[in-house]
Amino acid sequence: MGKKIFIVVNQDFFFLSHRLPIGLAAKDRGYDVTVVCEDTGVSEQIRNYGINTVDLPINKAGTDLKDEIRTLFFLIRLFREEKPDIVHLVGLKIILWGSIACRVAGVKSMVSAVCGLGVLFDEQHSNSLMSRSILKVLRITHRKNNLAVIFQNKDDKSIFLNAKIMKEEQCAFTNGSGINLKNYDYTPEPSEGPINVIFTARMVEDKGTMVLIDAARKLESQYRGKIQFLLCGGLDTNPNGITREMLENSCDGEYIQWLGHRKDVLDLLKKSHIMAFPSWYREGLPKSVIEAEAVGRPIITTDSVGCRDTVEDGVNGFIIPIKDSDALADALKKLVDDSDLRKRMGLNARKFAVRNFNIDDVVRVHLGIYDSFVN
Repeated sequence: MGKKIFIVVNQDFFFLSHRLPIGLAAKDRGYDVTVVCEDTGVSEQIRNYGINTVDLPINKAGTDLKDEIRTLFFLIRLFREEKPDIVHLVGLKIILWGSIACRVAGVKSMVSAVCGLGVLFDEQHSNSLMSRSILKVLRITHRKNNLAVIFQNKDDKSIFLNAKIMKEEQCAFTNGSGINLKNYDYTPEPSEGPINVIFTARMVEDKGTMVLIDAARKLESQYRGKIQFLLCGGLDTNPNGITREMLENSCDGEYIQWLGHRKDVLDLLKKSHIMAFPSWYREGLPKSVIEAEAVGRPIITTDSVGCRDTVEDGVNGFIIPIKDSDALADALKKLVDDSDLRKRMGLNARKFAVRNFNIDDVVRVHLGIYDSFVN
């Protein structure tokens, strides 16, 4: 039996969409891989790949202290009983409770994957008691030799280094979660029908959903019939989540369409012309943008953490200020009115994705870390 790796994520579908290639590569390398996650109904798909699963009791967006303590003690018991050689923690809440559990249970080797710091570390909350307390706890729980902290953007890395959570030599870096460039291949934009502007994200205020809707309304009198706005994503329990009623009132089903959660996102991307992603949520590196770039779509996103790292302004898209529907409308107008610009930026987006977001590079970083711990 190979060395045990426990990959802890909040939910099973997130592992399938963002971490499966890493788990499969570790398994092929001879590691005994277990994914610890909430079973939302798709954990069986993980097991079908020959990877073990453990159902994790966790409230992803909750703040109830009883729920949080239950998650913490479950992980402590699990790590004590199973004695994993390496624990790989993904996401801030998992890193917080998982690193405490690793310290209490005596886990020797730990990987923390910071894939965005979210609301707690935005401009409004970054100096709050909660944020400062989390950093103090992480400073204690990450005080170990066999440690790697993986970042997706320089802003998050700076926060952790300034808080003295780890040393520079314990940092690693990946450009997001990576993407299979063969599956997400370059596809020319459709030559017929309306110009589709797609937005793929959870329906959360911080993702810029309502900013996009506002920009669409500003363009409606001039472009209705020529453009369609496709909002692709499900509702979310996040405190800043947008309600079904608000979405249904804002979307007319024709000019602005809310598609809900979809499993055919790749097909929708290939039928689109432009990706608009006006988020100011503290992203790691937004995978929806990476996917659109790989297909060859120009991007409009914001000068915000994570988002700004996906675009060379004026080359493969436009970077606009946050919460600025006027700037978004102007950028959309440029791309809608100029098909040559769209196609040129789309080709540049594909080149940018090939250069920066290959899943093989992400897998290589993770296997290097695992192997360094074992050896």
